[in-house]
This record gives sequence, C-alpha cells and structure tokens, in this order.
Amino acid sequence: MIIAKEHSINGRKMLGFCDKELLGKRFEENGLQLDLSGEFYKGEEADEEKIRVMLNGASSTNFVGREAVDFGLRNGIIDEKNVKKVSGIPHAQTFKI
Repeated sequence: MIIAKEHSINGRKMLGFCDKELLGKRFEENGLQLDLSGEFYKGEEADEEKIRVMLNGASSTNFVGREAVDFGLRNGIIDEKNVKKVSGIPHAQTFKI
C-alpha cells in the first residue's frame, strides 16, 4: 500500500508517496540518507486512482519504495534513469519548472 501526502508551499503543490512499510524508518548509505521518520510522508493510504487525481497540478513529487516508484515508472511520471537507491530502497523525484 502507498501512503500519500499533499503539501502546499508558497502556492505550489508538493506530493510525497511512500510504501507504507517504510514509514518511520531511516536509511543511510555512502553519505546519502532517506529519512522517513518525520511528518513529510505521513499521510493517508491511497490507491492508484487517488494518486492519479492528486498528481493533477503538482509542481513536485517524491516517490520512495518499490511500490511507489513502480507506480511512477508505469505511469510515465519518472524515468528509470532517475531512480536512485539508498540501502536498496528506490527513490525518485520530479520537478516542474
């Protein structure tokens, strides 16, 4: 299950998507860190349809975990070449400029 949370910063819509089982954890590797222990990703469970609706008008997105990243890849939101891993956990971001 994917957890989704919407943020509004300076009138811009920022979304965080995270695999549920990763919430509350931190991962570190080679000076890189994924910290999922804060409030940024603590949202509500979301199915794929809800995520698609949320994406409308988003200026940036963050996908963390296999399920969340796979959704982004399958739907053409992120590209495989932009997926990074920290301790084996995939992560990708998008920005609209």
